Amino acid sequence: MTLDSAQALNVAHVLTEALPYIRRYQGKTLVIKYGGNAMTDEKLKRGFARDVVLMKLVGINPVIVHGGGPQIDSLLERIGKESRFVDGMRITDTETMDVVEMVLGGAVNKDIVNLINAQGGRAIGLSGKDGPLIIAHKMTHTRRGKLLDEPEIIDLGHVGEVTRINTDVLDCLIQGDFIPVIAPIGTDEQGVSYNINADLVACKVAEAMKAEKLILLTNIKGLLNKQGELMTGLSADEVRALIADGTISGGMLPKIDSALDAVKAGVNRAHIIDGRIEHAVLLELFTDDGIGTLIERR
Repeated sequence: MTLDSAQALNVAHVLTEALPYIRRYQGKTLVIKYGGNAMTDEKLKRGFARDVVLMKLVGINPVIVHGGGPQIDSLLERIGKESRFVDGMRITDTETMDVVEMVLGGAVNKDIVNLINAQGGRAIGLSGKDGPLIIAHKMTHTRRGKLLDEPEIIDLGHVGEVTRINTDVLDCLIQGDFIPVIAPIGTDEQGVSYNINADLVACKVAEAMKAEKLILLTNIKGLLNKQGELMTGLSADEVRALIADGTISGGMLPKIDSALDAVKAGVNRAHIIDGRIEHAVLLELFTDDGIGTLIERR
């Protein structure tokens, strides 16, 4: 099929608009948290894989950290085990941890690797236990009790927090021209495994790798003001003010906290973008307007 003149001009405009951004990010590391609808819709999955391969081909170093909550829920349901959550965090006993490792470190991770490789990339899948990449410790979670407002300590089982990221593992893969795909599972010094929030892992990987950007794929447009309008070009201080006045609340807070932590630690920019849009990552990176919320370190 031959393009007409209007279509050809549009293609040329897209390519020329992308060029300065490609130059800017060549040789830079970008950490992408991959989850939500982008992981379950077949068309979006293929589009994401192509985006990642294109980024690598133009000299950018993408590092992927993925979730997999719905897939874990599905397998637990099949084996007759109830999924239980406290404040949005999965209670992870030993049996559930086995399922988490099977799903995240096995099926989901290898599916993403295969998708990227099928598009001409060179992806390597690993969990935080490989290397070891992610050193973790058990999370201590407290919340207000129902009586007399006394603090209540909740045992979440094998739910962890990141102690340290072993960047040698990722540096070796990037230097070998591979695309790392990381399952958010860590281990402590005694070899105990932990289930870790993927947003948190992506944040810590971005910090440790001194990444240019942290990109969080979500199932919403980005940060919205009280009129429902998309906000972008925000400073960390402006985001904190939006949290304080209640504009940002609920389920978005953990993602925002991860983005703010990354920016505070030296990551230049954090993006919260709508993973339901095909080629969302490329549109945010390589166009003047972008499609999501940009949080800058200034």
